[in-house]
Amino acid sequence: SSLAQVLNVDRRHSLALERALFRDMAPVKSIFALLALGQVATAVKPTTNKFLGAQHVNATHTMVEVAKTQATAPCQCEANSPSWVPAARTVPKCIFIDLGAADGNSFNAFLANSFGPVANCPSGKWEAYLVEANPRFVQPLGQLTTKYPTDVHVMATTAAFDCEGKTSFYLDTTSVQHNFWGSSLSSAHPDVQKSGMQHVDVTLVNLNRLLKEKTIPGDWVMVKMDIEGAEWDVLPCLAKADSASLIDRLYMEVHPGSLSMRGTKDPEFLAAKEALKKRGVDIPDYFSDTL
Repeated sequence: SSLAQVLNVDRRHSLALERALFRDMAPVKSIFALLALGQVATAVKPTTNKFLGAQHVNATHTMVEVAKTQATAPCQCEANSPSWVPAARTVPKCIFIDLGAADGNSFNAFLANSFGPVANCPSGKWEAYLVEANPRFVQPLGQLTTKYPTDVHVMATTAAFDCEGKTSFYLDTTSVQHNFWGSSLSSAHPDVQKSGMQHVDVTLVNLNRLLKEKTIPGDWVMVKMDIEGAEWDVLPCLAKADSASLIDRLYMEVHPGSLSMRGTKDPEFLAAKEALKKRGVDIPDYFSDTL
């Protein structure tokens, strides 16, 4: 039953109470059952335990707007495809999708309950997909797959986008104290330019397909997106994807719109963000801890 039925109040008051109980968790997607007041409550879909989000404390950094003209995007938005095979899994779990995984620091924060208590994951299970384009991080990410061979899936030298293909990825080689955080698909990124425009060839993974093929409605799906400007291209396409409704919480660090490869402007980006929120995707303010 819904929270409104449990407490015998109307939906408007139910929503207000849900917000108070679950901090900034968006109530519009999930149906909640109240298990304990003043203690841990678990958010649920009709038959599935859900994972409680937690306030994530993050470091911030400042980006400088740049005016350099962007190259065109390497491929076009692919929001949906009949060739994608939906996940056949039936047991729900937490799914942590880390776009811009670096050396696994955000994944380790996930395990340390910084994104919510892991013990509350549906069925007590979790799985992680770590996407990272910078070859600098191949070794530390490989160590995570060795440690968690069935639960951690690393996509190394792979960049998150909204379509598939190959492209150049530009390296930040100067921000040593910040874990080389400025590496980007955009050649206009100031840290990339400071590094002499060094680049490597990478594979592109389509977030929309990843969601479709690796998650199910009963999961608690978290997407951490720190992709140095590519969010301006990915988000409008994600808003058109059927699989976007599978996301429960999107932790997205927003960089200057000048890094968009499609020239996405503020109105389109904000409209996509609002469209996702209306579909039940919770999008709290977020800055990735990369220190």
